[in-house]
Amino acid sequence: QVQLVDSGGGLVQAGGSLRLSCAASGRTFSSYTMGWFRQAPGKEREFVAAIWWSGGSKVYADSVKGRFTISRDNAKNTVYLQMNSLKPEDTAVYFCAADRGGSGSIYYTETYDYWGQGTQVTVSS
Repeated sequence: QVQLVDSGGGLVQAGGSLRLSCAASGRTFSSYTMGWFRQAPGKEREFVAAIWWSGGSKVYADSVKGRFTISRDNAKNTVYLQMNSLKPEDTAVYFCAADRGGSGSIYYTETYDYWGQGTQVTVSS
């Protein structure tokens, strides 16, 4: 069993930056693909970014490419999402998620086995 704790959200002006963290319990964290998703009010949860176990491969949603950076520190069992040049449309609850592996696309929520509780990001214009 893996537990994920998201943190780092807050209120920021457009153009500002935030860094989200996701701390994981469990000894097998380093073998999991980790993802970040977000959900705005009245909308479905959407993919933001994912990073493979080694940290060598990363993918991003087109809407955040060039502004957000996902990274991980396996020694600290933590994955990060650095968010720069934030826009009001980035406002959402952000969730980290862990995929134990197997079939499924990293872009879909159904692929992930564990979820954090979410952290609110609000970007004012």
